[in-house]
Amino acid sequence: MGKGGSVTSSTAGERSSTPNGDAPWPSLEEAKSRVLAYQLKLHRWASAEPERRFDDLFNLVCDRATLLVAWEQVASNRGARTAGVDAETRFAGECRGVQPFLEEIRTSLRAANFMPMPVREVTIPKKGGKVRRLGIPTLRDRVVQMALKLVLEPVFETDFYPSSYGYRPGRRAQDAIAEFVRSLGPSNRIAFYSYSRNTSRAATLTADRWHVFP
Repeated sequence: MGKGGSVTSSTAGERSSTPNGDAPWPSLEEAKSRVLAYQLKLHRWASAEPERRFDDLFNLVCDRATLLVAWEQVASNRGARTAGVDAETRFAGECRGVQPFLEEIRTSLRAANFMPMPVREVTIPKKGGKVRRLGIPTLRDRVVQMALKLVLEPVFETDFYPSSYGYRPGRRAQDAIAEFVRSLGPSNRIAFYSYSRNTSRAATLTADRWHVFP
């Protein structure tokens, strides 16, 4: 929420609800609709007023709709089956009850006593005897991180150039390469080699499709 403005959300057939209010837990579809509504508002305001200060986004992070959508996105990821230092997985959260689990998070956020837990470090073997270190947050921390992403992303997305492709929603490295090829013209092709375990394959990228030759 920014200067002189407010963020309210609504779904068809219901009144606008105050973010972080005492309304009961919405259904997942209602939550998605409410989150999308305020994301569109935030993005529109950030685009129209680049210098605008958004000074009350915390209420959106704590909103039940935001936390429910955050849970859905975290739980649908394969990584939700991997526990952090607290040994809790998605299955454990579902056994306790999703709403009680999220309500605990919401209560600690609103009381300003939420503390992220240490990440669980695991090592993944790589070729040549090297290892890759990977940090695994707890499930509750991942839900809070996702809630923050849902609220902050629409604001900061407006600061990126159209040519930016890294770590942005709906964009991949392949999109950046395809855009580069389009800028060269239809007659240009880029050949490169992608290496698998024991064989190499030559690939040609055109503006609209990949051609891979064994």
